Amino acid sequence: MNNERIFIMGRSIIENPSTFYEPVINWIREFSKSWTGKTKIDLGFEYINTGSTKWLYIILRELSAKRQLAENVEIRWHFERGDEDMCELGLIIRSLVNCPFSFIEVNSMNDRFYEEVSLTDS
Repeated sequence: MNNERIFIMGRSIIENPSTFYEPVINWIREFSKSWTGKTKIDLGFEYINTGSTKWLYIILRELSAKRQLAENVEIRWHFERGDEDMCELGLIIRSLVNCPFSFIEVNSMNDRFYEEVSLTDS
């Protein structure tokens, strides 16, 4: 069985987020055609603006709209300890998608955190 991971992390404060996120959603559409196995999507933002949040929702909706994908995709929402706004955004997004969704509280969203997350298997 093939296991995949997708990471979208950092700051997303793009003025025109469609220029960044349209290729991402197109890649996910192509990926989903040949997809086999389980996929973990790690999301962690220091900050995300409204336009980027909209595109993130579109991407996750695309994944959760297909039953076979929704059952085999796990979304992991990383947020910094004490960042109630980011935790609340995760709660809102979780209520809008049909995929397993977990919350991971971390001490700090920094380069070391991103490196550690990308190197772990779980």
